Amino acid sequence: MKAIEIKPNIFWVGAIDWAVRDFHGYITPNGTTYNNYLINDKKLTLIDTVKHEFCNATIGNIKNIVDLSNIVNIVINHIEPDHASSIDLIMKLVPDATIYITERGKKGLDRHYDTSKWNFKIVKTGDTLNTGKYNLLFLETPMLHWPDSMVTYVKEAKLLISQDAFGQHMATAARFDDEFIECASTGELEDAVVDYYANILMPFGQLIKTKIEEIVKLGLEIDMIAPDHGVIWRKDPGKILKMYLDMAGGKADLRVAIIYDTMWHSTENMTIPIMEGIKDEGVDCRIIKLRSTPMSIAIKEFWKARGCLTGTPTINNVMFPSIAEFLYHLAGLRPKNRIVSAFGSFGWGGGGVKEAFELFKRMGLEIVEPGIQCQYKPSPEDETKCYEFGRSFAMKVKEYHKKF
Repeated sequence: MKAIEIKPNIFWVGAIDWAVRDFHGYITPNGTTYNNYLINDKKLTLIDTVKHEFCNATIGNIKNIVDLSNIVNIVINHIEPDHASSIDLIMKLVPDATIYITERGKKGLDRHYDTSKWNFKIVKTGDTLNTGKYNLLFLETPMLHWPDSMVTYVKEAKLLISQDAFGQHMATAARFDDEFIECASTGELEDAVVDYYANILMPFGQLIKTKIEEIVKLGLEIDMIAPDHGVIWRKDPGKILKMYLDMAGGKADLRVAIIYDTMWHSTENMTIPIMEGIKDEGVDCRIIKLRSTPMSIAIKEFWKARGCLTGTPTINNVMFPSIAEFLYHLAGLRPKNRIVSAFGSFGWGGGGVKEAFELFKRMGLEIVEPGIQCQYKPSPEDETKCYEFGRSFAMKVKEYHKKF
């Protein structure tokens, strides 16, 4: 896709990856984009690169605007390979360019490439770069979402180039939020934001709030936010800032996500009366079978709901493997402000539900014990108990939800 001017003499020169479906284990059914930006000013400045396989796309886009050999500055906001793995090829073309990067970013690049002949300028929060007409301000954002991360603010353009923050994994011909909404929907875009936040940025809620507050205190005027994935926010950048503050503050829907797997349908058969009990208590409910659902979708549905019920059979006295994978993955994302419980079935010995509760406790979530279990196939009496369990859990979810 050709370069697109997003501000006067500032261009998107990235690439669209329509085909990617597995992004280091994060399923991306809608593909993604690798956004980077060129400031065509007195001192030609490139901000970020793209994934290695798409280097020719960004080089082509740059060449259609300027002589690439005139690049003076390269800003690397984040060294993850989807943004920085073209840097070695770019540096072969512009060996005298200076790379502006955080100290940790420089150490990371040193581990990936022979940087001995590259020129670096180590920057920290408050440092600036003048390109001619434009002045760039650097703000470190460590652990959003890597230790090396920073963002770049272009003062005169009121433009925040935000690396992975505020992005979405979404391949689209629309470069801007308003363009996307015209051909799709607001709901689809918001869902992509939540999906991205839940799977990548969930652990960093407090850091996100702190950094947004820091930007507010600096008095930075922002009328466009340009992330490194997905669409650029130009219609209402305040909307995405509010969405992030809401998510960082624990916002969720009054809903229960039932996330389960099953061996011989016993645990699966428990989900229906549980769901009916939840619905009869006036709470929305979603049921997700793990082996039929990408992990990233299950994580998103967990994040969107205030409550979650995890259903697992017992196998070899422990959780079913897919449930174990889900809960250990979730533990790494360090969820907060959610209420949980567990249910399941067993044959001659339990253990799966007990292990699920042990993981919940390690995560520090609000827990409703003891959950509910049935042996072999649930009987009519078991189904009644499941219904009552669903109603009881929904009542606790409603009470817990009032805190937020």
